[in-house]
Amino acid sequence: MSSGFKEIKHTADWALEVWAPDFCGLLKQAALGMNWLMGVELVKAERIDQTIIITAADFETLLVAFLNEILFHMETESIGFNEFDIHLNDFTLEARLQGARLQGMKIAIKAVTYHNLEIKRTRDGLETTIVFDV
Repeated sequence: MSSGFKEIKHTADWALEVWAPDFCGLLKQAALGMNWLMGVELVKAERIDQTIIITAADFETLLVAFLNEILFHMETESIGFNEFDIHLNDFTLEARLQGARLQGMKIAIKAVTYHNLEIKRTRDGLETTIVFDV
């Protein structure tokens, strides 16, 4: 199965359909798709590395926490990430994020929501639809 994302119509907020062969790939595509929706541009200078560790009760909570952590760094430190090395042990996620200072962003996302969030197993992997509060 290939990995990817695409914007889908949603009444009040933004929604993104994401698919990948496994959960780590789903997280990566979700982060890349979120960057794409916001029109994130990174400074092409010194790279920044950040490691995050998140533990949650289920995969949906891990997904929301992961994306909200990225948004937190964007808002508080003006850092964006575009490379992700993600490892999973049960419901504990360890991710090495690589990125740079934000050069620009077209539209900010306030938060990732749990609205109708369900990660579904398909014969090719996993898919979900993520709704963002803008």
